[in-house]
Amino acid sequence: MMKISLTYIQIPSLLFSILSLSLPLLLLILLYYLFFKPYPILLLSYSCYKPPLDRKCNLELCEYFVQKSNSFSYKSFHFMLSIYKKSGLGEETYAPPFIFEGCNKASLDSAWLEAKEGIFSAVNNLLLTAKMNPKDIDIVIVTCGSFSPEPCLTSLLVNHYKMDPNIKTYNLSGMGCGSGILSIDMAAHILRGSGRNVKNALVVVTENIGINWYFGEDRSMLVTNCIFRVGCAAAIVTNDPSRRRDAKFQLAHSLRTHYGADDSSYKAAFQEEDDKGNTGVSLTKDLIRVAGQNLRAHLTTLAPRVLPLSQLARYVKSVALTVLTRGESKVMVPDFTTAFEHICIHTGGKAVIEQVGKVLKLEDTVTEPARMTLHRFGNTSSSLVFYELAYFEAKKRIKRGDRVWMLAFGTGFKAGSLVWKALQDSNDDKNNPWYDCIHRYPLKSW
Repeated sequence: MMKISLTYIQIPSLLFSILSLSLPLLLLILLYYLFFKPYPILLLSYSCYKPPLDRKCNLELCEYFVQKSNSFSYKSFHFMLSIYKKSGLGEETYAPPFIFEGCNKASLDSAWLEAKEGIFSAVNNLLLTAKMNPKDIDIVIVTCGSFSPEPCLTSLLVNHYKMDPNIKTYNLSGMGCGSGILSIDMAAHILRGSGRNVKNALVVVTENIGINWYFGEDRSMLVTNCIFRVGCAAAIVTNDPSRRRDAKFQLAHSLRTHYGADDSSYKAAFQEEDDKGNTGVSLTKDLIRVAGQNLRAHLTTLAPRVLPLSQLARYVKSVALTVLTRGESKVMVPDFTTAFEHICIHTGGKAVIEQVGKVLKLEDTVTEPARMTLHRFGNTSSSLVFYELAYFEAKKRIKRGDRVWMLAFGTGFKAGSLVWKALQDSNDDKNNPWYDCIHRYPLKSW
């Protein structure tokens, strides 16, 4: 009996000893979690540049400029005219400054003017709505695919807003239409790995249309003149938890994939000189096929991260059936509308929107924002997905808790995805680029 009673006494004593030894360790783990865990990445606010009314570019202006320049043959003129009419662009897109200056070609000064107008307008509105002092910005990232001047565009911002000398700047170029998403992804990675002293990143997403206007006869290069238009977006991304109440979205997932190892993907959109030395961006006939092929590969990586279990189970089942039937049964396309309430599709052109819709089996109601953005603003390159997000907000479709998927492609060939969770409902914003015209959209025919 004495031995049994001792055993009963020893067990609680042993447990107490274990707990007393493990408690400090548990406290250390808890403290580490509280003080060193990465804060969520928040999209505090964003702004899209809306050029002045006198920069609108309708069909009449396009015809006048092309004929006045005396740079194109009769065949090239009518080729561009046919592309424009089939492009899905409306009569209210915006052209670069040089077209309104009586010049046949853009100068460096004109390119600088285009850059400054878009960047300063977008950033000024952003700083105002985000209630952010330029001195509080720790990181500046500017992406502009084909205009890389000296000093660089990040230096332009640091100088104009008299930012802190310790600010970290990153100037990205040559990344094409997908660089807006890639820049946000980059800002998120920097904020997660930079500690508590780095809180706010300013991301500016722009392109320079004027200096890259093509004056030649190569039809694969003439297409860019017909669909690309002026646009710019700016966003503040933060890891500061004290700004959560003010933030619009929280970043849930980001993914970037690169298919440049494949030669056809690498050459699908390529800047080069034609046989007469005119520089332009060649959009090959293989571009749509490459976009579809690489989109499928991108989705294979993204799907397990975002799809609900029911969709994943059906997808795995279809893959197994395809293997068992040796290809007779096709792999199903998951329904991505079960994972997201809103989708911002890359608005590279009418054919690109249709191809993405075909691959993802999306209804017209889902591709509506992409089609309407192309009609109202044209292809503004890397900033397009932000104009689409602004469309959703102008329509007041975004509710707190909604999931928003941004999808874009870029030269190289790259694909990028951002998944946001809305932290507040959409509200009225006079700085929204759709503010004065949203009542006219969606169009009945496109």
